[in-house]
Amino acid sequence: MSKRVLVYLGFFLVLLGAFYFFLFRGTDKWKRKLSVISYVKPFQFTTQEGLPFNDRDLLGKVTVVEYFFTSCKGICPKMNNNMKGIYETFKSEPDFMILAHTCDPETDSVPRLKHYSDSLKIDSRKWVMVTGRKDSLYQIARSAYLLDDPKNSVDKIEDQFIHTQFFALVDRDGKVRSQIYDGLKKDEIEKLKLDIQELLKERSANSNFVNGIFNNNP
Repeated sequence: MSKRVLVYLGFFLVLLGAFYFFLFRGTDKWKRKLSVISYVKPFQFTTQEGLPFNDRDLLGKVTVVEYFFTSCKGICPKMNNNMKGIYETFKSEPDFMILAHTCDPETDSVPRLKHYSDSLKIDSRKWVMVTGRKDSLYQIARSAYLLDDPKNSVDKIEDQFIHTQFFALVDRDGKVRSQIYDGLKKDEIEKLKLDIQELLKERSANSNFVNGIFNNNP
């Protein structure tokens, strides 16, 4: 291959590199994406304010998901103390929220969740606590958020109890991203904060949730 051809080839590669740089500059297409590990599934629960809350309410939000129960004296206070730090960091972000599910709906009525929420001095629109049917709460914890091992599901729902310190992170399109975070470990909380910041910078890929959860029908 002649020297002139090599020069032309090198010049072409430089131009091609410059073209892609300017094409994607100012976007996040060139960045390494946080991996997708699962998807939100349809659900219908009730918030601490007594309002209906479903999967569509996550649309357009970067959401941290957890499971807890108000009478817990063990890991839950520690988890929610760490979650409060996340809340304080991102509460002014309009596209951020926390979704906390009770794993003890028989005890955690709407008034009880409201009392617990008020004790944390939080905005119930930014840190939403939900209750509902136990089987529905548990099914989505395992199949969507990956916060509990499906093998823990036994025949009788009344004999099941989820007690997990893990958090999940959901993007604007209903995709569970990156990893499952240990809510008791400081380094994983810091990693979660960085990943939240990354997802807040991402643009939504669709106007609807992926995986057939949402469509254009009213």
